[in-house]
Amino acid sequence: MTETKEAIALVAHDQRKDDLVAWAKLHADQLSQYDLYATGTTGGRLAKEAGLDLTALKSGPLGGDAQIGAMIAEGRLNNLIFFIDPLTAMPHDVDVKSLLRLAILYETKLAVNEASASAMFPLQDD
Repeated sequence: MTETKEAIALVAHDQRKDDLVAWAKLHADQLSQYDLYATGTTGGRLAKEAGLDLTALKSGPLGGDAQIGAMIAEGRLNNLIFFIDPLTAMPHDVDVKSLLRLAILYETKLAVNEASASAMFPLQDD
């Protein structure tokens, strides 16, 4: 019987994309052990700058947040790392709230900044 890898979605608001890329570079070895998904622009940057093999979905405002929410509801996604910018108004705030509501409802592991993401995936001592 083949063991299915856990899946992680990686999402970041525009003002937090640099932070997520930097965090992902530090944790690239650990992240590579998971099936990875990311919203559009974030996914492109993570693939190029952090060398991650991932599936890029639509951009958040164009349906990517909804795609990730659907994956959570279907039981295909059990970890969400979403670097949120709490200081900038988002035109697609409704989608963000829906995604967070689904993550909470379905008991998805959720990290919203470097500290909580690092608690989910602490660096291993070699």
